[in-house]
Amino acid sequence: MIDFEPPFTVPAPNSETARYAARIAEFTEAGLRADFAPASGDSQKIAVALVDYQHDFVDPSGTLYVPGSQADIARFLAWFYASAHKITTIYASLDTHIPFQIFYSSWWINAQTHEHPQPFTIITEQDVDNRAWVPLLEPEWSIHYVHELQQKARKDLMIWPYHTMQGTLGHMLASPISEAIAWHSAARQTQPVYIEKGLTPRTEFYGIFGAEVPDPQSPTSSLNTPLLDAVMQHDKVYIAGEAKSHCVLETERQIVEHYANQPDMLRKLYFLKDCTSSVQHPIIDFDALAEEELARMHERGVHIVLSTDAVLPQS
Repeated sequence: MIDFEPPFTVPAPNSETARYAARIAEFTEAGLRADFAPASGDSQKIAVALVDYQHDFVDPSGTLYVPGSQADIARFLAWFYASAHKITTIYASLDTHIPFQIFYSSWWINAQTHEHPQPFTIITEQDVDNRAWVPLLEPEWSIHYVHELQQKARKDLMIWPYHTMQGTLGHMLASPISEAIAWHSAARQTQPVYIEKGLTPRTEFYGIFGAEVPDPQSPTSSLNTPLLDAVMQHDKVYIAGEAKSHCVLETERQIVEHYANQPDMLRKLYFLKDCTSSVQHPIIDFDALAEEELARMHERGVHIVLSTDAVLPQS
């Protein structure tokens, strides 16, 4: 049983109170008082992969706010603090961007109107072949990339609002998440693992393990198999974060595809369904597409669970 009441407050859904300085010292001190056993002694090792719980995604004023994300965090934290004495390792990713990247308006221009594409514009193979949209940077690679993205990932290029820009508040983890990580680290005497992704200008980086189309000029964009193996050496891996339709789903897809022929590995995965929400698009129903793929993953052995489902006792 947990006899510690963590000193945290979760912003109400859709409130404007998510931006506050993380109380790291207070939560670390509280963690030290929790009197938990060190994570190194866990007989059943449990990992939690937190995908991009960052301000720009979870604060209503964020540049790519995901509706429902604050309620996701509230549910996650309730689950997390009730389960923390069983959680061995926390992995937390940080989507990280700079001004000129292939999925930003700054990279493309309309050859006739000389206007840049608006956020949520879709750029297709036909668009680049017909020069409806022309890359201002890396023209040969950019056209190749749009074709590779469709052929390998079955996706068109989406122009996104500027988000999680390096050095901005929007890039930071939501304060309640940073506090929870600090508390757990102190309580269980274990270091968290932070994963920075998305700095490669010539490709997109949804999943935490590698880019949509690896860039031959950037070795770090290839699939990070050492990180994959480190995560999947745990007995159970819980996944939550934002957004379900993109970075969370792609993270899980990378795991499922890498271990496609190892059903025992896929059965280690637990998707916290009510701790993640989908990007809302004016035309595309991203959530429906995500649900279809999650259903297929479930058929292959991935567990789809809720935050109200308890973590099973350690063996």
